[in-house]
Amino acid sequence: MLLFLDVDGPLIPFGAADRAYPLYDGPPVPAADHPLLARVDPALGPRLTALGCELVWATTWMDDANDCIAPWLGLPPLPVVRWPDADERPGLLHWKTRPLADWAAGRPFVWVDDEITEADRAWTAAHHPAPALLHRVDHRHGLTEADFAVLEEWLEAL
Repeated sequence: MLLFLDVDGPLIPFGAADRAYPLYDGPPVPAADHPLLARVDPALGPRLTALGCELVWATTWMDDANDCIAPWLGLPPLPVVRWPDADERPGLLHWKTRPLADWAAGRPFVWVDDEITEADRAWTAAHHPAPALLHRVDHRHGLTEADFAVLEEWLEAL
């Protein structure tokens, strides 16, 4: 089972005007001066690993996710989805949806992102032959216990 993981929003919460974000200490990483890295809770690494999925970066951070985020979370280097150079035509479908379905190559997958819409879910259900959970995370809070409960329940149901 694949788990495609976005960084900005799910791991680095942003955009909440009503509260300060908790800050965490993590191991030294090459880009420790990234201004939002301290918002990433290092406890998310073991939680993600415990899901038992093959974790894959699905982020515009690309290789920087392995250089900065993976060590912070205590994860080994993960595969990185390489995005096509061609621009996706504007529309309701997220520009990541087709490339992720292609990358999955018919395998079941979970996609965790803060920009998933019903259009992405409908397209995936119609075009991807295996089960897929497209789970939208609230970018203001990042991954929460409630999100992990949804992921765990869906994975157990398979």
